Amino acid sequence: MNFLLFIGPMQIILILLLIIPVIIALIDIVNNKFSGNNKIVWLLVVLLGSFFGALLYFINGRKQKLQTTNKTNLT
Repeated sequence: MNFLLFIGPMQIILILLLIIPVIIALIDIVNNKFSGNNKIVWLLVVLLGSFFGALLYFINGRKQKLQTTNKTNLT
């Protein structure tokens, strides 16, 4: 357990900065609809590519989401 003594605040911040975008990307993928198998593909890209997969998703994947329309009757 002595190896935990070598983890400092900078390492914890770096780990969090690498993990948070992955979690946000996974939540965004699961909560939205994609055409065909794009949802599965993006889930695999983010899970296997970690930070770089999430970065790819934020650059290209968000454009592939299907647009949803809110039809509400206000009458």
